[in-house]
Amino acid sequence: MKECFKVKEQANKNILELSCSEAKLFLLKGKSYCSFDLPKYFTFDQLLTDISKELEDKKLSDFWSQIPRLDKDGNVQIDKKGNEKQCADSPRNYDEVNYKLLNNKDGKYAWRPFQLIHPALYVSLVHIITEEDHWHTIVNRFSKFSSNPRIQCMSIPVQSDTEESDKAVMVSHWWHEVEQKSIELALDYQYLFQTDITDCYGSIYTHSIAWALHKKDVAKNNRRDNILIGNAIDIHLQSMSFGQTNGIPQGSFLMDFVAEMVLGYADLLLSTKINNLIKDYKIIRYRDDYRVFVNNPQDGELIVKAISEVMIDLGMKLSPQKTTFSNEVVKDSLKEDKRYWIDHKREGKSLQKHLLVIHSLSQKYPNSGSLVIALNDFLNRIYKLETTHENLVILVSILTDIAFKNPRTYPISSAILSKLISLFDKDTNKLMIINRIKERFEKIPNTGYLELWLQRITYKLDNKFDYNEKLCKIISGWDAEIWNSDWLKNSLKVLINPQKIISEDTLDKITPVIEIGEVELFKGYM
Repeated sequence: MKECFKVKEQANKNILELSCSEAKLFLLKGKSYCSFDLPKYFTFDQLLTDISKELEDKKLSDFWSQIPRLDKDGNVQIDKKGNEKQCADSPRNYDEVNYKLLNNKDGKYAWRPFQLIHPALYVSLVHIITEEDHWHTIVNRFSKFSSNPRIQCMSIPVQSDTEESDKAVMVSHWWHEVEQKSIELALDYQYLFQTDITDCYGSIYTHSIAWALHKKDVAKNNRRDNILIGNAIDIHLQSMSFGQTNGIPQGSFLMDFVAEMVLGYADLLLSTKINNLIKDYKIIRYRDDYRVFVNNPQDGELIVKAISEVMIDLGMKLSPQKTTFSNEVVKDSLKEDKRYWIDHKREGKSLQKHLLVIHSLSQKYPNSGSLVIALNDFLNRIYKLETTHENLVILVSILTDIAFKNPRTYPISSAILSKLISLFDKDTNKLMIINRIKERFEKIPNTGYLELWLQRITYKLDNKFDYNEKLCKIISGWDAEIWNSDWLKNSLKVLINPQKIISEDTLDKITPVIEIGEVELFKGYM
């Protein structure tokens, strides 16, 4: 395949700096397919590779199964020879094509679905996006999105060229390009407005992707032209969600990139709306989070109003609870939870006091980034311990309460729990405390994501623990269906075997204690 354009010689390139072939390889990585944390024995690379080889130079529709053709009354049509007429099936006719992994949001009744996109639809979409002509269209359009230097997007997916993961590079990029840049802008601006979009991924109107990539009038006049890459993306997204046009899946770099198409288009619309009205401003956007810097508070109000109007036209809206104004730019460039932790961070002499300080942080700023970092520091403190005189049950109780109300911490909390459990003197005591932890979490709904991490702790101690989560059942040897593939011919359907996403070698080698490297993004950067 030809290279689409020359790539800049630098480390950690964003996806737009990659050639079409490089972008294809990047998006077909297992860690790009699933960007949320799973135990390390889950791997999607082989599955994606096998499907990619099968789909090379072919259309996904070539692999759709055949179903009876119906007339307008719903009756099966018969040809002149008395045989049933057939037509191609479609994934949009089926529910549960993608796999939704439910994650509790607040320890109560709110929840967020991570999605594992149907691998065939995922690979097909990657192939189409990274075709040479389509890739040119996308890259050129993004160039237009970023044509106003006063509006900067800092959240284009990045490929790491170092030992750090792509995800770690993205988080580091946020710190350097958003937080640090915001502090620097205090030299030039007196006021900071901040806002973000309510349920961004769940609100994206799939038709707006074609508007973004081809202009709204062109897209509307060519709505059925599948040659347009925007329409092709739209069709794939509808196929993932039973034909629905509202919302895109969350949990992959590919969908982060698709979201940036719409949000970049919003940047362009915003630029057009405000440039004749306001000259002295700077906007930094990281995904759905906006930071607006001005020297006149009335300008800030006008810009936030303009952002709101642009979002309404795209079917989205701003969060009034997260829309703030400040004349202390340096202070408020740091998130409130981070400022609090900088002021209060201290390690208690005892492990219990240290955990209680973190518990206080978790109550004041639940699910915050600072909480994850604080727990990471605690894990590093205890990881090499071989014994302790402290009350382990108390430590487990405090940590469990933190995790119960802060689902974002499940992976790092599970690593800490695995270490604390390893310090109990008898296996019977270990299993007893695990049962108590498990029973505590059974009191809240939608904990499939947590179950994956509890299973990671218990698998080597006693793999007979029962979990409802389907991915857990695969680890336990059950034949569980993850994706609905009824719309596919067997030639491709047989490749989509859930057992392929498990590395048996890794599963055999894990220890009851979760290694730091499994859950630690990078060393604390505060």
